[in-house]
Parts: sequence; structure tokens; C-alpha cells
Amino acid sequence: MTRSGKTEAAETAVALARAALTRPRSPYPVLPGRLLLVDAGRQRLALICEGRAIAEYSISTAAAGVGGEEGSFKTPPGWHRVHARIGGGEPPGAVFRSRRATGEVWRGEPGEEDLILTRVLTLEGLEDSVNRGPGCDSLERYIYIHGTNHPEELGRPASHGCVRMANEDVLRLFDQVMKGDPVVIVEGESPRVT
Repeated sequence: MTRSGKTEAAETAVALARAALTRPRSPYPVLPGRLLLVDAGRQRLALICEGRAIAEYSISTAAAGVGGEEGSFKTPPGWHRVHARIGGGEPPGAVFRSRRATGEVWRGEPGEEDLILTRVLTLEGLEDSVNRGPGCDSLERYIYIHGTNHPEELGRPASHGCVRMANEDVLRLFDQVMKGDPVVIVEGESPRVT
């Protein structure tokens, strides 16, 4: 990507985050100092600090699209927060089940299973009846940002609801976010950047 392309992508990410402030159940009147923006439309995740996108990564959100309904296998929309950071100190490729390291390490072997690898950021919804509460609760649905054993699928919707990242990218991101940091998941067309 060219420098102008990176600048445009960064501006788009910040514009999408600002637009998300107008969601009916947004808990934030202004842009938080640090947040993650998951852009399901572009299949990108941006780390935004003090109104600037300082990092952007290719991701994979749900093949079924965006939605919060329990059992939908969709990526939930709206404002969340990082509920827990799991896996610090584990090796790259560490396999997690039910939010715990299994002791196994994925080393690139092929397989159909959708593994949760390397690091896990659990997401807690902040919007009642959208991603928090009965029938739509992101935390109860086990929605995470995590590493994947399917890096070839990054850049297109392919997950079962979580936000997949390359293992090296989730390692970098994990070290830059804290428990409680806001995360907003958006979809659709990008707002016009002015």
C-alpha cells in the first residue's frame, strides 16, 4: 500500500470510529483516547490513539455477516470493551479452548478446525439488546479477537463470529491494549473523509 493509501485508510478508520459515536446506545460522547475499530466492511482492525490510527491489520470477521443474535455465528456490532487479555507469556501458536491455554502449540500444520491461537482478547458488549443481555451477549457468545490457523482467509469474512488476526499481528496488538479498552465493530460503507 502506498503512503497516500495508508493515510487514506487511517483517515477512514478514524472517521468510522467518530461515526460510531452516534450509535443510539453508544456509551461514549467523544472518541476515547485509545480504542480498537473493527471494520467488517474493509476487513481491517485499527488501533486508534488520541484520534489517530497508529496501526492497522488485516482481519477476518464472520462469514455469516454482522449481527448479535445468539447462535447466529455473526460478528456482533457496536461498542464493546476488552474484558480480559489472555495468553501473555504463551508461545506464538499456543492453542486456547474455553479461554485457557491447552499446552498445545500450532506450528502451521493444515487442518479444518478453527483454532484460537497465540493471544485472546475477550469482548464484553456495552450496548443493551445489541451485544449485551439475553439472546445477544457477546461475552456469553465467546466473542474474541484472536490469532488463527487460517491466515489465508484474512481479508475476507470467514470466521464463526470472532475477529481473527494473523498470529504475529495479535502478538503486537496484545502488547498495546489494556483490559477495559473500548472496541467498536462497524460494517457497511465507509463515511466520506473530508
